[in-house]
Amino acid sequence: MKCLFIVASGAGDRPIKRLGNKTPYQLAHTPNLDHLSEIGEDGLMDPIAPGIWPGSDTSHLQLFGYDPHEYYFGRGPIEALGAGMELQEGDIAFRCNFATVKDGVIVDRRAGRIKEGTAELARALNEIAITTVPGVQLIFKESTEHRAVLVLRGTSLSPQIIDNDPHDDGLPPTKITALEHTDAAIRTAKALSEFIDKAHKILRSHPLNRERELPANYILCRGAGVLKRPPTFEEKYGFKGAVVAASGMIIGVGRLLGMDVIIPPGATGGYDTDLTAKADAALEALKTHDYVFLHIKCTDLAGHDGDPEKKIELIEKVDEMVGYITRNIDLENTIIAFTSDHSTPCSVRNHSADPVPLVIAGGDVRFDYVKHFDELSATQGALFKISGKDLFPILLDFMGRAKKYGA
Repeated sequence: MKCLFIVASGAGDRPIKRLGNKTPYQLAHTPNLDHLSEIGEDGLMDPIAPGIWPGSDTSHLQLFGYDPHEYYFGRGPIEALGAGMELQEGDIAFRCNFATVKDGVIVDRRAGRIKEGTAELARALNEIAITTVPGVQLIFKESTEHRAVLVLRGTSLSPQIIDNDPHDDGLPPTKITALEHTDAAIRTAKALSEFIDKAHKILRSHPLNRERELPANYILCRGAGVLKRPPTFEEKYGFKGAVVAASGMIIGVGRLLGMDVIIPPGATGGYDTDLTAKADAALEALKTHDYVFLHIKCTDLAGHDGDPEKKIELIEKVDEMVGYITRNIDLENTIIAFTSDHSTPCSVRNHSADPVPLVIAGGDVRFDYVKHFDELSATQGALFKISGKDLFPILLDFMGRAKKYGA
């Protein structure tokens, strides 16, 4: 059996008062997801564990069957891999945002979700020289939309620092300090502080920012880490896997695990992403791979933007994509799993610990009595409630690849 695993990022939500205390999944017209629920098993899943607010990086490692407590080393290196950067031993990598700052306060952590001109801004920042800390070089590269990556390269550096991202608008940037009293941590904090100050001066006077309502005039950094290579997906599980995605972080996880990464034309990681192109790429990949992971980012953006109507619209588009896939796939020989990496409630505008609905269908997967794919209906499913660490072993079992425990 093969497996197609589809993740609609952040699609899980909470009841929305002005929409009759329903979630976007409950309000969306989803005949194709409902069909999967009718012919499969449903349940709820805590991506990490009950009450734990998942990061996209840790939750995806978990969904791929890699315990983040063992294999997670910071988001920065994963983002760097996703941006196509080559990391060297000792490099400290950060995940960054282009942001808007006014009078020392963060107005927009995403600079209006800037899409154009970030490569030119990145080129300007790469001209910065670190002068206060001897032997440190920097590499700065744009990623998708407002995202970017910073790498500090040199001797005696450490990820043990407090970064400058307060993770919310309306606050001043956090003061960059060392988390431990070591020369490496102090040097890293000093070098990062110098970069941030010089980057702000360059960005606020850059021609591309002069006419923007929300100028990308500041860099927020977080997720400092050093790359550590885990066993590849094929080494760990004995079969080939592919990742279809446009989001830099997901691309980075795929590359970290040695999987084949496919970025279809028209896939952007934004609202304008081409879901049909992604579906076609996943169907094609199933011809040569036993396991294909298909990632959809746009539903998460609607949660972060606090826009339930947009999330409903996007869920319905994802459902159309699911219908296209099911019409062009052999469910006798392929398992389909559909879920999210975390909830992003519109009322919170950020990730939350709310469990996400999950359905697994195809092959000889048992049926249950669930007829609609949503958070409430999933509570009646045969899978009941599981944690993210349980999902991959369940998929391995349905694929006929589980190993007996005992004699």
